[in-house]
Amino acid sequence: MPPRRVIGVDAGGTKLLGGVVDEGLVVHHRVHRLWRGADRQETLDIFVEAVEEVRAASPDVDAVGFGLPALVDQRTGQSSWSTHLPLEGVPFRDLMSERLGLPVHVDNDANVALLAEHRRGAAAGHEHAAMLLLGTGIGGGLLLDGRIYRGFIGVGAELGHIVVDVDGPECQGACPGRGCLEVMASGTAIGREAERLAAERPDSELGRRLAAGGEITGAIATELAHEGDEAAIEALAVVGGYLGAGIVSIVNALNPEVVVIGGGAVAAGDLLLDPARAVVAERALPPSRDVVRILPAHFGAESGMLGAALMALDGGVL
Repeated sequence: MPPRRVIGVDAGGTKLLGGVVDEGLVVHHRVHRLWRGADRQETLDIFVEAVEEVRAASPDVDAVGFGLPALVDQRTGQSSWSTHLPLEGVPFRDLMSERLGLPVHVDNDANVALLAEHRRGAAAGHEHAAMLLLGTGIGGGLLLDGRIYRGFIGVGAELGHIVVDVDGPECQGACPGRGCLEVMASGTAIGREAERLAAERPDSELGRRLAAGGEITGAIATELAHEGDEAAIEALAVVGGYLGAGIVSIVNALNPEVVVIGGGAVAAGDLLLDPARAVVAERALPPSRDVVRILPAHFGAESGMLGAALMALDGGVL
């Protein structure tokens, strides 16, 4: 009998990644979508279109799992609130199930990413872990005593909104905060810091790209940093320092065995993570700082998609 296949969908602040995934976590088909500026109906339509695209290539799928950048009420499958997408108050699980004609399971994107990393990735074998997804914003997930932690009413573990600079810039999207980890250490923050340094250092490759009218994004800065551009390397180090400050709070409060860093920005690797590790080693309390490991996600930017698929394979139970 062939292995079951489901569809896993990971939705970020500006993009979607989905795929047909089997029980061995082999991805058979992938789909990508962007949705900058999409309203609520357009966003929901993009979800449906993406699922139908991969389903056409593998019609034997029997369920769909969604990881959303949103606070999700597990009792009802409703998207209660989202910083980046217009999904407040949407009965997401039931609506998608009706439109797709398949069982649908939904949870926060970082929760499902952590599920994948705990089952078969960087957090495997650990009972206490934290997950940070660095992309447009920062998603957060917690594993405490081997179970995904959601808090009193199910919307906890928003680690991206730990405040690391009380007088810092306004946070992104609909967040009312200032100086949140999300605005200081996300992929968006890498691009912002890289653009600042590009203006200050016109002789750098970043500076030349800016002068030529090129867009400076986190992905571009990461690419140039790997090629040795000192300004780009410094941008990653500055953001890595803020990332480390956020992890200090997580380590001091929760004493995790491992903090897993995922999302698109993990492509920066140790250029981002080593500065974060240095701040944790300097500022976190012993003995927690001496035992915690800060690791890149084993599945890279695909943790969320694979975790959503695992959720669907499990029938929605994390």
